[in-house]
Amino acid sequence: MSTWRPITPSSFWKRWLPEWMHGGAVLAFQLTVVGSIGLVGLAFFYYSLAMRFDMAEVAKLPVGTLYYDRKGVEITAPGGEGRRLVKREDIPEFLVKSLCAREDARFFEHCGVDVRGLLRATVRNFKDWDFTQGASTLSMQLARNSFKMKQKSLHRKFLEIALTLRVESSYSKEEIMTHYLNRIYFGAGADGIEQAARTYFGKTTKDLSEGECAMIVGIIRGPHIFSPFRNLDAAVEQRNQTLNRLIAMGTIDQAHRDRIVAEPIKLVSEERRESQTSYALQAVRRELDRILEDGDIRSGGLQVQTTIDAAWQNRLELELTRAVEDLEHEKSWSHPIEAAHVAGTEPAYIQYAAVTTETRSGATLALIGGRNYSHSRFDRTRSSRDLGSAFEPFVAAAAAERGKLVLPGKPIQTGRQIGPAEVERLAKRCGIAGPFLQTEDLFRGSVAATPLEMSVGLATLGNQGKRARPYVIQEIRDAAGEVIYKAKPVLSSALSPGAAVDAASVLKNAGGTRTFTGATGSERDAWTLRLGPGGATAIWLGFDKPTVIAPEPRLKSLLDEFVERLGNR
Repeated sequence: MSTWRPITPSSFWKRWLPEWMHGGAVLAFQLTVVGSIGLVGLAFFYYSLAMRFDMAEVAKLPVGTLYYDRKGVEITAPGGEGRRLVKREDIPEFLVKSLCAREDARFFEHCGVDVRGLLRATVRNFKDWDFTQGASTLSMQLARNSFKMKQKSLHRKFLEIALTLRVESSYSKEEIMTHYLNRIYFGAGADGIEQAARTYFGKTTKDLSEGECAMIVGIIRGPHIFSPFRNLDAAVEQRNQTLNRLIAMGTIDQAHRDRIVAEPIKLVSEERRESQTSYALQAVRRELDRILEDGDIRSGGLQVQTTIDAAWQNRLELELTRAVEDLEHEKSWSHPIEAAHVAGTEPAYIQYAAVTTETRSGATLALIGGRNYSHSRFDRTRSSRDLGSAFEPFVAAAAAERGKLVLPGKPIQTGRQIGPAEVERLAKRCGIAGPFLQTEDLFRGSVAATPLEMSVGLATLGNQGKRARPYVIQEIRDAAGEVIYKAKPVLSSALSPGAAVDAASVLKNAGGTRTFTGATGSERDAWTLRLGPGGATAIWLGFDKPTVIAPEPRLKSLLDEFVERLGNR
């Protein structure tokens, strides 16, 4: 009579496996059991961690980028209305298909984690011995951006996976797609797809053409480098790559692609761009796009502390406007605005531009690119205009650097001691790019420069000959308050301290502030230079289309009054 015995792994292996494999099989079985228990424990650990996060945060989008002056006073943000949200029905199907083709081909099929892609990335990371591949799905990117997980580590990746599974269980695919597009950064100050559509193409998301959809999707991988405002060729290449992926997936054919590529690209003009509201913030936005990489600003909600001194900026704008209006209200003013309106012609408004640079650091304390931003967004601080006698300090600096005598008020005699080539060399070191004449006319100021260049050059004279690289952003924090960028002043030696002092001596001494006021020989450009205890200010006055402003004596008198009202800075 036989006795029944349960079949155990040991008896099974003894029956079916050679004896020499019994020990290895037992060990493999034990490792499998231990590994399974470990995986279950690991999964439970990260599931418990993920349960601590509030899934409602996924739908709570951060505010748009906030801007502050150097003292922490909030400055009006670009766009004025913050982030604009879209609903799923407002998103074109072609945009959805383009996004999936470029970022997550199996978005509507996987559970939030693309296992095949994850395994492929894991193998690559082991080969590179670094986290070079992420295999992030749209759901994973949404989870990462919603909960501010940036550090690259296995712990973060496991937690991200657990959070992604929770996101997938809490929201539908359509909701995830919508939240993703509403949350990410598209460059040029555009937080979310709706602001991006308005900023780049001047239309709402639902009105985007197929070509515009493909281009805007291409921007996602590099909002800084692929912005069509910054590099149209790169943006077009990204659009084409997106269309090629759509062909590879069988969504469109070659003929369809060719029709899209043939569409004219109609970007919003400089005058209509909604992403800036002032000349100063326009400069801040340009610098912000240069500083940050795409991964740092995709989620928006940044806090940008600028170097702008709002009180000084407002004071400078107020006094400049007052000076210009005083000039326009004089009976002898030869450019009456009222007469132009009566004649039905476009009035010629006198313009101005001003930059104040902190001498010791290069920080921009004030930046005014024109008289009225709503009338013209052209930034005149970056436009070169004739200098005339405003160039004398740099002629003096070149002579003093070579040990020659500085003759205030006599730039030609001062310059003749060293020649045009030496003056050019020194002026370039101070930040003035030129071009320069190779004749004695250079000493008379036959050279052009921008107000920004003049401010930096003047600051160099006030900083013992050390030239500081200009910057307008002091610090950037992300939505969680973490510092992700902090500026460091960059100084280089342009001339000796003694030569800098001698050069500044040609400016008028007015109670601790060195000043210059005057017009060019053509009377088409007027300049004011102010070298104060802490800042160097360069101010230009004139018409966009070079025109005689007013007789030089009256201009100088007006600007002298303006400088006196400003006082020290």
